[in-house]
Amino acid sequence: KMGNAESNAYRNHLSRFLPEEQSDIDGVFDALSGSSGSAGAKNGKATKKTVTLAALQASQSEPLPEQMTVRLYNGMKSIDLTGKSSGLSEQIAKEQFVIFMSNLLKGNADEKVTIIMRMISKTEGPVKGKQIQEFTEDLITSVVHVLNYRKELRGWNLENTRDSASGVKALASQLLSELKLADGTKPVGPRLMETNFDQSVIEDWVYQVPQISVFLSVVIRQGLQVLHSLPDQTKDILNLVPGCKGIKGRGLVSLFDIPSIIYINSHLPAELQHKWQLLFSSRLHGESFSQLCGHIVNKGPCIVILKDLDGYIFGGFASHSWEVKPQFQGDNRCFLFSVFPSLAVYTYTGYNEHYMYLNHGQQTMPNGLGMGGQHGYFGLWIDSDYGKGHSKAKPRCTTYNSPQLSAKEDFTLDAMEVWAVGDLPESAGTKGKKSILDVDPQAQALLEMAGKSRQSEGLREPLEEDEDDD
Repeated sequence: KMGNAESNAYRNHLSRFLPEEQSDIDGVFDALSGSSGSAGAKNGKATKKTVTLAALQASQSEPLPEQMTVRLYNGMKSIDLTGKSSGLSEQIAKEQFVIFMSNLLKGNADEKVTIIMRMISKTEGPVKGKQIQEFTEDLITSVVHVLNYRKELRGWNLENTRDSASGVKALASQLLSELKLADGTKPVGPRLMETNFDQSVIEDWVYQVPQISVFLSVVIRQGLQVLHSLPDQTKDILNLVPGCKGIKGRGLVSLFDIPSIIYINSHLPAELQHKWQLLFSSRLHGESFSQLCGHIVNKGPCIVILKDLDGYIFGGFASHSWEVKPQFQGDNRCFLFSVFPSLAVYTYTGYNEHYMYLNHGQQTMPNGLGMGGQHGYFGLWIDSDYGKGHSKAKPRCTTYNSPQLSAKEDFTLDAMEVWAVGDLPESAGTKGKKSILDVDPQAQALLEMAGKSRQSEGLREPLEEDEDDD
């Protein structure tokens, strides 16, 4: 029989779960332990059900990458059932399974950290930066893998986004940049890889970087299919990946990868995190500044992302609808970001209010799209002479404290996308909106005579309805 102390601890963990959650966990454990109890029946006594690594691997061979299954197993195995030499057993007891679920899905940083330490390294004691990096990359890879496997990417997929491999590394580095030693220093580069981090430092990191807990929760819920279908259980992962509209069936590969979508989305205002809709892509709509303006004006908050000819990928979040006017617009929720070669978000400094700027066809003011800094020295600038831009930051952009985002200060644009985030404003609907071609049939006739394609037809793309909200 279980010792009293232990059964109390076990009951406390069990009591964190609602009755339907408990039966969900029981069901998963029974499925994993299979009929392993029958072997003991030959000896005249029924053995307790347990889960082996092999059983876990067999059930997870498709939903999760192999190395993550082993990490989950090591985490479960690390739970010490007081008074038992359970650490020596290669099999997972029901109590260990339940406490593992309770700590990782319902616990605080303190409760999670012991298990996470064992998921990082099987051996006791401090862990090296390199081991933490490998764990973090495995974790992010597993999130992308399992969401794709369970068809939970909400309209994104691995075909219509950039390859995730570099994004996994970039997001892992970004999360690891929050690792601080006890004296407050942040080791970087090769030094980070060789530095030893003890449990208290990792606990602080798990507390500071909520993504670690959210990603673990996704891997457990979606991988083991535990508590994944109960309605209130998915709040923490509800807007992890925003719904995606406007890319389906268009043969376009976005400049974003899944890890960068997850990271950038987490920095948006909460009410905008549920949906992204493609408004403009230079690959679909042509390389023209007037096309760009036509597709993005008055469409609510947007994300602009671009790639320069050197392969650097970066952009900005505009908190307000873009308007063509010679004044700065927006507010302090705007930010700039980098996606490649590194992933980072740069928020406003309070130094000035030069959040966002869009101008076209003016004699006296600069014409183009800009964010941060000042005229001639934007943190991000796309010239109305489409294809040219700059990112000037000596040493940092005044508005957002961002470094130079492009490879060269003055860059040539390779591709650009603009995504509306959140729900499109009422006025952005096609109701009652006339195209310049409807207003001026003469202009239309002239265009057709000149053999010019009716590019503004692109403005009337049907807004997709909710068929791809799967």
